[in-house]
Amino acid sequence: MKYLKLPIILLALCSFFQSAAQEKKTYPGFYDEMNNKVSVDSSAKLFITKINIIGNNKTKEYIILREMRIKKGDSIIAANLFEAIEESHNLIYNTSLFSEVEIEPVLTTAFTLTLNVILKERWYIYPTPQFKLVDRNFNEWWKTYNADLTRVIYGAKFLHYNISGRGDQLRIFLQNGYARNFSISYSAPYSNKRLDEGYSIGFNIIQNREFPYKTSYNNGLLLYKKSNFEKDGVLVNATYISRKGYFKKNYFSVLFNYIKVNDSVLTNQYNPHYLNSTKSIISFPDLIYTCSYNNTNNVDYPLKGKSYSFSIVKRGLGISGGVNMLALDATFKKYFTLRNHFYTNIQLFTKIKLPFKQPYINQRSLGYSNFYLRGLEYYVIDGVAAALSKYTISKKIISFKIPIPFNIKAVPYIPFSFYAKTFADAGFSYNSKEFDTRLNNMLLYTGGIGIDMLTLYDINVNLEYSFNQLREKGLFLHVKGSL
Repeated sequence: MKYLKLPIILLALCSFFQSAAQEKKTYPGFYDEMNNKVSVDSSAKLFITKINIIGNNKTKEYIILREMRIKKGDSIIAANLFEAIEESHNLIYNTSLFSEVEIEPVLTTAFTLTLNVILKERWYIYPTPQFKLVDRNFNEWWKTYNADLTRVIYGAKFLHYNISGRGDQLRIFLQNGYARNFSISYSAPYSNKRLDEGYSIGFNIIQNREFPYKTSYNNGLLLYKKSNFEKDGVLVNATYISRKGYFKKNYFSVLFNYIKVNDSVLTNQYNPHYLNSTKSIISFPDLIYTCSYNNTNNVDYPLKGKSYSFSIVKRGLGISGGVNMLALDATFKKYFTLRNHFYTNIQLFTKIKLPFKQPYINQRSLGYSNFYLRGLEYYVIDGVAAALSKYTISKKIISFKIPIPFNIKAVPYIPFSFYAKTFADAGFSYNSKEFDTRLNNMLLYTGGIGIDMLTLYDINVNLEYSFNQLREKGLFLHVKGSL
Protein backbone atom coordinates (compact mmCIF):
# COMPACT_ATOMS: atom_id res chain seq x y z
CA MET A 1 0.00 0.00 0.00
CA LYS A 2 2.91 2.39 0.55
CA TYR A 3 3.31 2.69 -3.23
CA LEU A 4 -0.19 4.14 -3.44
CA LYS A 5 0.48 6.95 -0.95
CA LEU A 6 2.15 9.42 -3.29
CA PRO A 7 -0.59 9.39 -5.98
CA ILE A 8 -3.21 9.88 -3.22
CA ILE A 9 -1.22 12.77 -1.72
CA LEU A 10 -0.82 14.30 -5.19
CA LEU A 11 -4.56 14.14 -5.83
CA ALA A 12 -5.21 15.90 -2.53
CA LEU A 13 -2.64 18.56 -3.35
CA CYS A 14 -4.18 18.90 -6.80
CA SER A 15 -7.54 19.75 -5.27
CA PHE A 16 -5.94 22.25 -2.91
CA PHE A 17 -3.88 24.06 -5.53
CA GLN A 18 -6.61 24.11 -8.15
CA SER A 19 -8.94 25.80 -5.64
CA ALA A 20 -6.29 28.29 -4.56
CA ALA A 21 -6.36 31.73 -6.14
CA GLN A 22 -3.78 32.14 -8.86
CA GLU A 23 -0.90 34.48 -8.28
CA LYS A 24 -1.82 38.12 -8.81
CA LYS A 25 -0.41 39.77 -11.90
CA THR A 26 2.01 42.59 -11.30
CA TYR A 27 2.51 44.98 -14.17
CA PRO A 28 5.65 47.04 -14.67
CA GLY A 29 3.64 50.24 -15.15
CA PHE A 30 4.00 53.11 -17.59
CA TYR A 31 7.07 55.31 -18.05
CA ASP A 32 7.64 58.44 -20.09
CA GLU A 33 10.59 59.23 -22.33
CA MET A 34 12.54 60.55 -19.32
CA ASN A 35 12.03 57.20 -17.54
CA ASN A 36 9.64 58.72 -15.00
CA LYS A 37 6.79 56.53 -13.81
CA VAL A 38 3.40 57.85 -14.96
CA SER A 39 -0.11 57.07 -13.75
CA VAL A 40 -2.59 56.24 -16.52
CA ASP A 41 -6.36 55.86 -16.35
CA SER A 42 -6.99 52.14 -16.91
CA SER A 43 -10.02 52.93 -19.10
CA ALA A 44 -8.09 55.32 -21.35
CA LYS A 45 -7.34 54.37 -24.94
CA LEU A 46 -3.71 54.48 -25.96
CA PHE A 47 -2.51 54.86 -29.55
CA ILE A 48 0.62 52.93 -30.62
CA THR A 49 2.65 55.37 -32.70
CA LYS A 50 5.90 53.44 -33.04
CA ILE A 51 7.53 50.07 -32.34
CA ASN A 52 11.32 50.05 -31.98
CA ILE A 53 13.11 46.72 -32.49
CA ILE A 54 16.49 46.64 -30.73
CA GLY A 55 19.11 43.86 -30.80
CA ASN A 56 18.09 41.91 -33.92
CA ASN A 57 21.44 41.72 -35.68
CA LYS A 58 20.46 38.74 -37.86
CA THR A 59 16.69 38.36 -37.64
CA LYS A 60 14.57 40.41 -40.01
CA GLU A 61 12.47 43.07 -38.29
CA TYR A 62 9.25 41.98 -40.02
CA ILE A 63 9.63 38.47 -38.57
CA ILE A 64 9.53 39.95 -35.06
CA LEU A 65 6.64 42.29 -35.84
CA ARG A 66 4.66 39.33 -37.25
CA GLU A 67 4.71 37.73 -33.77
CA MET A 68 3.40 40.79 -31.93
CA ARG A 69 -0.27 41.00 -30.93
CA ILE A 70 0.08 44.82 -30.93
CA LYS A 71 0.76 46.63 -34.19
CA LYS A 72 1.75 50.17 -35.05
CA GLY A 73 -1.43 52.23 -35.40
CA ASP A 74 -3.46 50.11 -32.95
CA SER A 75 -5.58 51.70 -30.22
CA ILE A 76 -5.78 49.68 -27.02
CA ILE A 77 -7.40 50.19 -23.63
CA ALA A 78 -4.72 50.75 -20.99
CA ALA A 79 -6.09 47.97 -18.77
CA ASN A 80 -5.59 45.44 -21.60
CA LEU A 81 -2.15 46.59 -22.69
CA PHE A 82 0.02 44.46 -20.46
CA GLU A 83 -1.84 41.25 -21.29
CA ALA A 84 -1.20 41.97 -24.99
CA ILE A 85 2.45 42.73 -24.19
CA GLU A 86 2.79 39.43 -22.31
CA GLU A 87 1.31 37.48 -25.21
CA SER A 88 3.62 39.27 -27.67
CA HIS A 89 6.61 38.52 -25.44
CA ASN A 90 5.76 34.81 -25.34
CA LEU A 91 5.17 34.60 -29.10
CA ILE A 92 8.54 36.21 -29.87
CA TYR A 93 10.37 34.08 -27.31
CA ASN A 94 8.77 30.86 -28.56
CA THR A 95 10.29 31.37 -32.01
CA SER A 96 13.46 30.05 -30.27
CA LEU A 97 15.45 32.80 -32.01
CA PHE A 98 16.14 34.85 -28.87
CA SER A 99 17.51 34.09 -25.42
CA GLU A 100 16.01 37.25 -23.92
CA VAL A 101 12.95 39.31 -24.86
CA GLU A 102 11.76 42.49 -23.16
CA ILE A 103 8.97 44.83 -24.28
CA GLU A 104 8.89 48.31 -22.73
CA PRO A 105 5.88 50.65 -23.10
CA VAL A 106 6.92 54.35 -23.15
CA LEU A 107 4.35 57.18 -23.07
CA THR A 108 5.18 59.96 -25.52
CA THR A 109 2.02 61.96 -24.72
CA ALA A 110 -0.97 61.36 -22.46
CA PHE A 111 -2.58 59.12 -25.09
CA THR A 112 0.26 57.95 -27.36
CA LEU A 113 2.68 55.14 -26.75
CA THR A 114 5.94 53.77 -28.13
CA LEU A 115 6.95 50.13 -27.61
CA ASN A 116 10.63 49.22 -27.31
CA VAL A 117 11.26 45.53 -28.10
CA ILE A 118 14.70 44.71 -26.67
CA LEU A 119 16.18 41.38 -27.81
CA LYS A 120 19.23 39.22 -27.33
CA GLU A 121 19.72 36.79 -30.20
CA ARG A 122 20.72 33.19 -29.62
CA TRP A 123 23.78 31.56 -31.08
CA TYR A 124 22.44 30.22 -34.36
CA ILE A 125 25.31 28.11 -35.77
CA TYR A 126 26.27 24.80 -34.16
CA PRO A 127 28.95 22.73 -35.92
CA THR A 128 29.45 20.16 -33.16
CA PRO A 129 30.75 16.63 -32.67
CA GLN A 130 28.19 13.93 -31.98
CA PHE A 131 28.22 11.28 -29.28
CA LYS A 132 24.85 9.65 -28.58
CA LEU A 133 23.41 6.39 -27.32
CA VAL A 134 21.56 3.90 -29.51
CA ASP A 135 19.26 2.94 -26.63
CA ARG A 136 15.89 4.55 -25.83
CA ASN A 137 17.18 6.45 -22.79
CA PHE A 138 20.21 6.86 -20.52
CA ASN A 139 18.92 4.50 -17.85
CA GLU A 140 18.45 1.61 -20.30
CA TRP A 141 22.02 2.08 -21.58
CA TRP A 142 23.45 2.35 -18.05
CA LYS A 143 21.58 -0.51 -16.39
CA THR A 144 20.63 -2.96 -19.13
CA TYR A 145 23.85 -2.67 -21.17
CA ASN A 146 26.27 -1.72 -18.37
CA ALA A 147 27.20 1.60 -20.04
CA ASP A 148 28.71 -0.27 -23.00
CA LEU A 149 30.72 2.30 -24.98
CA THR A 150 30.41 0.25 -28.16
CA ARG A 151 26.68 1.05 -28.15
CA VAL A 152 27.22 4.65 -29.19
CA ILE A 153 26.96 6.70 -32.35
CA TYR A 154 29.62 9.27 -33.12
CA GLY A 155 30.05 11.82 -35.86
CA ALA A 156 29.29 15.46 -36.53
CA LYS A 157 26.28 17.67 -37.00
CA PHE A 158 25.81 21.11 -38.45
CA LEU A 159 22.82 23.18 -37.40
CA HIS A 160 21.89 26.67 -38.46
CA TYR A 161 18.71 28.01 -36.88
CA ASN A 162 18.41 31.28 -38.76
CA ILE A 163 20.10 31.15 -42.17
CA SER A 164 18.41 34.08 -43.89
CA GLY A 165 17.15 35.89 -40.80
CA ARG A 166 13.63 34.49 -41.38
CA GLY A 167 13.88 31.65 -38.84
CA ASP A 168 14.76 29.09 -41.51
CA GLN A 169 16.77 26.08 -40.33
CA LEU A 170 19.32 23.78 -41.96
CA ARG A 171 20.32 20.49 -40.28
CA ILE A 172 23.02 18.10 -41.51
CA PHE A 173 23.95 14.91 -39.62
CA LEU A 174 26.88 12.61 -40.42
CA GLN A 175 27.04 9.71 -37.96
CA ASN A 176 28.88 6.39 -37.72
CA GLY A 177 29.53 3.73 -35.11
CA TYR A 178 26.84 1.37 -33.88
CA ALA A 179 24.55 2.88 -36.50
CA ARG A 180 25.13 4.97 -39.59
CA ASN A 181 23.07 7.98 -40.42
CA PHE A 182 23.17 10.68 -43.04
CA SER A 183 20.40 13.24 -42.98
CA ILE A 184 19.76 16.70 -44.30
CA SER A 185 16.69 18.86 -43.76
CA TYR A 186 15.62 22.42 -44.36
CA SER A 187 12.61 24.27 -42.96
CA ALA A 188 11.27 27.73 -43.72
CA PRO A 189 8.39 28.69 -41.40
CA TYR A 190 7.86 32.10 -43.07
CA SER A 191 8.01 31.37 -46.81
CA ASN A 192 5.44 33.79 -48.25
CA LYS A 193 4.91 37.56 -48.11
CA ARG A 194 2.05 37.30 -45.60
CA LEU A 195 4.29 35.21 -43.31
CA ASP A 196 1.49 32.70 -42.71
CA GLU A 197 2.80 29.74 -44.73
CA GLY A 198 5.93 27.62 -44.59
CA TYR A 199 7.43 24.31 -45.57
CA SER A 200 10.08 21.76 -44.68
CA ILE A 201 11.87 19.04 -46.66
CA GLY A 202 14.19 16.27 -45.55
CA PHE A 203 16.17 13.22 -46.61
CA ASN A 204 17.54 10.50 -44.32
CA ILE A 205 19.55 7.28 -44.79
CA ILE A 206 20.18 5.03 -41.79
CA GLN A 207 21.78 1.62 -41.24
CA ASN A 208 21.47 -0.35 -37.99
CA ARG A 209 23.65 -3.15 -36.63
CA GLU A 210 20.78 -4.19 -34.37
CA PHE A 211 17.10 -3.36 -34.08
CA PRO A 212 14.16 -4.54 -31.98
CA TYR A 213 12.30 -7.31 -33.75
CA LYS A 214 9.89 -8.19 -30.93
CA THR A 215 8.82 -7.25 -27.40
CA SER A 216 9.22 -9.90 -24.74
CA TYR A 217 6.47 -10.99 -22.35
CA ASN A 218 8.23 -8.96 -19.64
CA ASN A 219 8.09 -5.82 -21.83
CA GLY A 220 11.71 -5.69 -22.85
CA LEU A 221 12.97 -5.18 -26.39
CA LEU A 222 14.37 -8.30 -28.10
CA LEU A 223 17.16 -7.19 -30.41
CA TYR A 224 18.15 -8.78 -33.70
CA LYS A 225 21.91 -8.58 -34.01
CA LYS A 226 24.40 -10.25 -36.32
CA SER A 227 27.86 -9.27 -37.49
CA ASN A 228 26.93 -6.57 -39.98
CA PHE A 229 24.36 -3.86 -40.61
CA GLU A 230 21.07 -5.73 -40.54
CA LYS A 231 18.53 -3.02 -41.30
CA ASP A 232 18.59 -0.26 -43.91
CA GLY A 233 16.14 2.59 -44.16
CA VAL A 234 15.49 5.61 -46.34
CA LEU A 235 13.06 8.39 -45.48
CA VAL A 236 12.09 11.32 -47.72
CA ASN A 237 9.62 13.88 -46.38
CA ALA A 238 7.97 17.16 -47.30
CA THR A 239 5.62 19.30 -45.18
CA TYR A 240 3.43 22.31 -45.90
CA ILE A 241 2.73 24.56 -42.87
CA SER A 242 -0.20 26.95 -42.52
CA ARG A 243 -0.31 29.46 -39.65
CA LYS A 244 -3.03 32.04 -40.22
CA GLY A 245 -3.17 33.34 -36.63
CA TYR A 246 -0.72 33.34 -33.75
CA PHE A 247 -1.15 30.13 -31.77
CA LYS A 248 -2.48 27.49 -34.19
CA LYS A 249 -0.59 25.68 -36.95
CA ASN A 250 -1.71 23.14 -39.54
CA TYR A 251 0.79 20.66 -41.02
CA PHE A 252 0.25 18.59 -44.16
CA SER A 253 3.04 16.03 -44.64
CA VAL A 254 3.96 13.38 -47.19
CA LEU A 255 6.63 10.80 -46.36
CA PHE A 256 8.16 8.00 -48.40
CA ASN A 257 9.62 5.05 -46.42
CA TYR A 258 11.95 2.32 -47.62
CA ILE A 259 12.89 -0.55 -45.27
CA LYS A 260 15.17 -3.53 -45.86
CA VAL A 261 15.82 -6.17 -43.17
CA ASN A 262 17.56 -9.53 -42.97
CA ASP A 263 15.29 -12.31 -44.29
CA SER A 264 15.56 -14.37 -41.13
CA VAL A 265 13.81 -11.67 -39.05
CA LEU A 266 10.53 -12.60 -40.75
CA THR A 267 10.71 -16.29 -39.82
CA ASN A 268 8.91 -17.99 -36.93
CA GLN A 269 12.19 -18.05 -35.00
CA TYR A 270 12.02 -14.25 -34.70
CA ASN A 271 8.83 -12.42 -35.70
CA PRO A 272 6.73 -13.20 -38.81
CA HIS A 273 4.54 -10.21 -37.84
CA TYR A 274 7.41 -7.72 -38.04
CA LEU A 275 6.24 -6.30 -41.40
CA ASN A 276 3.08 -8.37 -41.92
CA SER A 277 4.77 -9.50 -45.11
CA THR A 278 7.05 -12.26 -46.33
CA LYS A 279 9.07 -9.68 -48.25
CA SER A 280 12.20 -8.33 -46.55
CA ILE A 281 12.17 -5.16 -48.67
CA ILE A 282 9.14 -2.89 -48.56
CA SER A 283 8.28 0.72 -49.33
CA PHE A 284 5.21 2.74 -48.39
CA PRO A 285 3.97 6.33 -48.02
CA ASP A 286 2.74 8.19 -44.95
CA LEU A 287 0.11 10.91 -45.34
CA ILE A 288 -0.14 13.04 -42.19
CA TYR A 289 -2.29 15.94 -41.07
CA THR A 290 -1.55 17.66 -37.75
CA CYS A 291 -3.28 20.58 -36.05
CA SER A 292 -1.41 22.09 -33.10
CA TYR A 293 -2.14 24.94 -30.70
CA ASN A 294 0.40 26.43 -28.32
CA ASN A 295 -0.23 29.43 -26.06
CA THR A 296 2.36 28.98 -23.32
CA ASN A 297 5.02 31.21 -21.83
CA ASN A 298 7.87 28.89 -22.86
CA VAL A 299 7.57 26.23 -25.54
CA ASP A 300 10.41 24.14 -24.03
CA TYR A 301 9.53 24.45 -20.31
CA PRO A 302 5.99 25.82 -19.92
CA LEU A 303 4.78 27.17 -16.59
CA LYS A 304 1.64 28.93 -17.80
CA GLY A 305 -0.86 28.48 -20.61
CA LYS A 306 -2.12 25.52 -22.61
CA SER A 307 -1.35 23.52 -25.71
CA TYR A 308 -3.05 20.77 -27.66
CA SER A 309 -2.56 18.82 -30.85
CA PHE A 310 -4.42 16.36 -33.05
CA SER A 311 -3.01 14.28 -35.87
CA ILE A 312 -4.27 11.72 -38.33
CA VAL A 313 -1.86 9.38 -40.14
CA LYS A 314 -2.58 7.14 -43.10
CA ARG A 315 0.25 4.67 -43.62
CA GLY A 316 0.22 2.65 -46.83
CA LEU A 317 -2.27 2.91 -49.68
CA GLY A 318 -4.43 -0.09 -48.79
CA ILE A 319 -6.99 -0.72 -46.07
CA SER A 320 -5.66 -3.86 -44.38
CA GLY A 321 -2.72 -6.24 -44.55
CA GLY A 322 0.93 -5.27 -44.82
CA VAL A 323 1.82 -2.04 -43.03
CA ASN A 324 -1.48 -0.30 -43.76
CA MET A 325 -2.69 1.78 -40.81
CA LEU A 326 -4.98 4.65 -39.91
CA ALA A 327 -3.77 6.30 -36.70
CA LEU A 328 -5.32 9.07 -34.59
CA ASP A 329 -3.31 10.91 -31.91
CA ALA A 330 -4.37 13.68 -29.54
CA THR A 331 -2.70 15.57 -26.69
CA PHE A 332 -3.84 18.25 -24.25
CA LYS A 333 -1.63 20.08 -21.75
CA LYS A 334 -2.61 22.74 -19.24
CA TYR A 335 -0.16 24.72 -17.08
CA PHE A 336 -1.07 26.78 -14.01
CA THR A 337 0.96 29.45 -12.21
CA LEU A 338 0.02 29.53 -8.51
CA ARG A 339 1.17 31.57 -5.52
CA ASN A 340 4.68 31.72 -4.09
CA HIS A 341 6.36 30.25 -7.19
CA PHE A 342 4.28 27.08 -7.15
CA TYR A 343 3.27 25.58 -10.49
CA THR A 344 1.15 22.67 -11.56
CA ASN A 345 0.32 21.00 -14.86
CA ILE A 346 -1.70 18.15 -16.25
CA GLN A 347 -0.90 16.41 -19.54
CA LEU A 348 -3.23 14.01 -21.38
CA PHE A 349 -2.30 11.78 -24.34
CA THR A 350 -4.28 9.27 -26.36
CA LYS A 351 -3.81 7.30 -29.58
CA ILE A 352 -5.57 4.60 -31.58
CA LYS A 353 -4.48 2.59 -34.65
CA LEU A 354 -6.84 0.86 -37.06
CA PRO A 355 -7.27 -1.94 -37.86
CA PHE A 356 -6.21 -3.46 -34.54
CA LYS A 357 -4.14 -6.15 -36.24
CA GLN A 358 -0.93 -4.26 -37.01
CA PRO A 359 2.63 -5.29 -37.88
CA TYR A 360 5.21 -4.96 -35.14
CA ILE A 361 6.72 -1.77 -36.59
CA ASN A 362 3.33 -0.04 -36.12
CA GLN A 363 2.76 -1.15 -32.52
CA ARG A 364 4.94 1.37 -30.67
CA SER A 365 3.04 2.82 -27.75
CA LEU A 366 4.04 3.52 -24.13
CA GLY A 367 7.79 3.77 -23.58
CA TYR A 368 8.85 5.79 -26.63
CA SER A 369 9.73 9.49 -26.91
CA ASN A 370 7.63 11.50 -24.41
CA PHE A 371 4.89 8.87 -24.37
CA TYR A 372 6.02 7.09 -21.19
CA LEU A 373 5.22 6.82 -17.49
CA ARG A 374 7.85 8.25 -15.20
CA GLY A 375 9.11 5.20 -13.29
CA LEU A 376 8.57 2.72 -16.14
CA GLU A 377 11.43 3.89 -18.35
CA TYR A 378 12.89 0.37 -18.58
CA TYR A 379 9.74 -1.02 -20.21
CA VAL A 380 7.95 -0.73 -23.55
CA ILE A 381 4.24 -1.48 -23.68
CA ASP A 382 3.15 -1.97 -27.28
CA GLY A 383 -0.40 -1.30 -28.29
CA VAL A 384 -2.95 -0.24 -30.89
CA ALA A 385 -4.87 1.94 -28.42
CA ALA A 386 -3.40 3.80 -25.48
CA ALA A 387 -4.02 6.63 -23.03
CA LEU A 388 -1.67 8.44 -20.65
CA SER A 389 -2.06 11.16 -18.02
CA LYS A 390 0.70 13.02 -16.17
CA TYR A 391 0.22 15.32 -13.20
CA THR A 392 3.01 17.44 -11.70
CA ILE A 393 3.33 19.99 -8.90
CA SER A 394 6.56 22.00 -8.79
CA LYS A 395 8.10 24.92 -6.92
CA LYS A 396 10.89 27.18 -8.03
CA ILE A 397 13.55 26.97 -5.31
CA ILE A 398 16.47 29.03 -6.65
CA SER A 399 17.57 30.97 -9.72
CA PHE A 400 20.95 32.54 -10.53
CA LYS A 401 23.35 33.43 -13.36
CA ILE A 402 27.03 32.57 -13.78
CA PRO A 403 28.98 35.12 -15.86
CA ILE A 404 31.10 33.82 -18.75
CA PRO A 405 34.75 34.91 -18.31
CA PHE A 406 35.11 35.41 -22.08
CA ASN A 407 33.73 38.23 -24.17
CA ILE A 408 30.94 36.32 -25.93
CA LYS A 409 28.16 38.73 -26.82
CA ALA A 410 25.58 36.02 -27.55
CA VAL A 411 26.23 34.22 -24.24
CA PRO A 412 27.39 36.70 -21.55
CA TYR A 413 26.27 34.35 -18.75
CA ILE A 414 24.72 30.95 -18.14
CA PRO A 415 21.38 31.05 -16.29
CA PHE A 416 20.24 28.33 -13.89
CA SER A 417 16.82 27.77 -12.36
CA PHE A 418 15.93 24.83 -10.12
CA TYR A 419 12.45 23.43 -9.52
CA ALA A 420 11.52 20.77 -6.95
CA LYS A 421 8.59 18.62 -7.99
CA THR A 422 6.36 15.69 -7.17
CA PHE A 423 4.33 13.80 -9.75
CA ALA A 424 1.96 10.94 -10.53
CA ASP A 425 1.27 9.23 -13.86
CA ALA A 426 -1.33 6.74 -15.04
CA GLY A 427 -1.60 4.93 -18.36
CA PHE A 428 -3.13 2.06 -20.29
CA SER A 429 -2.13 0.31 -23.51
CA TYR A 430 -4.38 -2.15 -25.28
CA ASN A 431 -3.16 -4.86 -27.62
CA SER A 432 -4.74 -8.03 -28.94
CA LYS A 433 -4.09 -11.29 -27.11
CA GLU A 434 -1.81 -12.41 -29.93
CA PHE A 435 0.73 -9.75 -28.86
CA ASP A 436 -0.18 -9.54 -25.17
CA THR A 437 2.56 -8.89 -22.59
CA ARG A 438 2.69 -8.62 -18.82
CA LEU A 439 1.89 -4.87 -18.79
CA ASN A 440 -0.65 -4.78 -21.60
CA ASN A 441 -4.38 -4.33 -21.00
CA MET A 442 -4.05 -3.15 -17.39
CA LEU A 443 -4.02 0.18 -15.57
CA LEU A 444 -0.46 1.33 -14.92
CA TYR A 445 0.48 3.98 -12.36
CA THR A 446 3.69 5.54 -11.09
CA GLY A 447 4.79 8.41 -8.88
CA GLY A 448 7.84 10.14 -7.53
CA ILE A 449 9.76 13.28 -6.72
CA GLY A 450 12.46 15.13 -8.63
CA ILE A 451 14.51 18.18 -9.46
CA ASP A 452 14.38 20.04 -12.78
CA MET A 453 17.29 22.24 -13.81
CA LEU A 454 16.57 24.81 -16.52
CA THR A 455 19.65 26.36 -18.10
CA LEU A 456 21.02 28.01 -21.25
CA TYR A 457 18.59 28.09 -24.20
CA ASP A 458 15.93 26.27 -22.16
CA ILE A 459 17.83 23.00 -21.96
CA ASN A 460 16.29 21.21 -18.99
CA VAL A 461 17.75 18.34 -17.03
CA ASN A 462 15.27 16.19 -15.08
CA LEU A 463 16.53 14.07 -12.17
CA GLU A 464 13.66 11.94 -10.88
CA TYR A 465 13.28 9.34 -8.15
CA SER A 466 10.30 7.24 -9.22
CA PHE A 467 8.44 4.11 -8.21
CA ASN A 468 5.82 1.98 -9.91
CA GLN A 469 3.13 -0.57 -9.10
CA LEU A 470 5.63 -3.39 -9.64
CA ARG A 471 7.28 -2.25 -6.38
CA GLU A 472 10.30 -1.06 -8.30
CA LYS A 473 12.00 2.24 -7.65
CA GLY A 474 15.00 4.05 -9.02
CA LEU A 475 16.71 7.26 -10.09
CA PHE A 476 16.13 8.40 -13.67
CA LEU A 477 17.82 11.10 -15.75
CA HIS A 478 16.28 12.92 -18.74
CA VAL A 479 17.74 15.76 -20.78
CA LYS A 480 15.48 17.84 -23.03
CA GLY A 481 15.76 21.09 -24.90
CA SER A 482 15.57 22.92 -28.19
CA LEU A 483 19.18 22.42 -29.39
